[in-house]
Amino acid sequence: MSQLQGRSQHRGSSATIDVVTDAKGHEAAGTSRDDEAASGAAEVGTAQADLTAWWSHRHRDVSGGWLRPTVFGAVDGLVTNAALIAGVGGGGASAHSTVLTGLAGLVAGAFSMGTGEYVSVTNQNELVNAEVAVEQRMHAEFPAAEQAELAETFRGYGADADTAAKMAAAVSADPALALRVHTREELGVDPHELPSAFLAGGASLVAFSVGALLPLLPYLVGAPSLLAAMVITAVALVLGGTVVGRLTGRPPVQSAARQLILGAVAVAVTFAVGRIIGHPVS
Repeated sequence: MSQLQGRSQHRGSSATIDVVTDAKGHEAAGTSRDDEAASGAAEVGTAQADLTAWWSHRHRDVSGGWLRPTVFGAVDGLVTNAALIAGVGGGGASAHSTVLTGLAGLVAGAFSMGTGEYVSVTNQNELVNAEVAVEQRMHAEFPAAEQAELAETFRGYGADADTAAKMAAAVSADPALALRVHTREELGVDPHELPSAFLAGGASLVAFSVGALLPLLPYLVGAPSLLAAMVITAVALVLGGTVVGRLTGRPPVQSAARQLILGAVAVAVTFAVGRIIGHPVS
């Protein structure tokens, strides 16, 4: 009897051990699967984070707020004054006359560029605001027609008629949003993101002044040399072209070469004119 009980207890113990072991095995397997799932989720999360990091991006300024007048002003000032100095230098003018011509060109050109850019941007903004006012009046007087027009726009982007109608209704429910969307679609501008006329004018004036000052540096430091002025101009054109290339995404070497070639043509032509007029053939 005691042997039977012992065998039964032994079998019970073995069964218990087997059950516990099996349970631990299942638990371990379950834990392993959970760990694998958690690891997989972590890997997916990491991959998504990496993808988001690569996807996240910012665009360069394409509205003409500061980049265009700054770049245009600097290059224009550099090429204009380099050409002026080359022209009077080719004509045999004295160092004093060259400095006078260069400074006059700097001041006149800077204010001309600044005021011209200011007026240009102001007129453009006023035109946009006038057209926005027309659009706003159309929204107030013909809301159904404007909503139908917006639905047609969405259909043009590939939405089906029902989806386009729902999208147009959702946008039209907010008058300010509807006006903004219509303005973007019809005028190609955002009335809330118009360039600043003061910023554009000021950037153009300062950039032109800096660019125009560079060819004058040898004369202002007491070492008048047309060759030195042209070398400084060439270096500045290359550096400016490289910067522009990086800003616009164009290959820097191509951008620098383009700036240098165009500047060299302007300087060469003006130098030839000064040479002909300053040393007329008898």
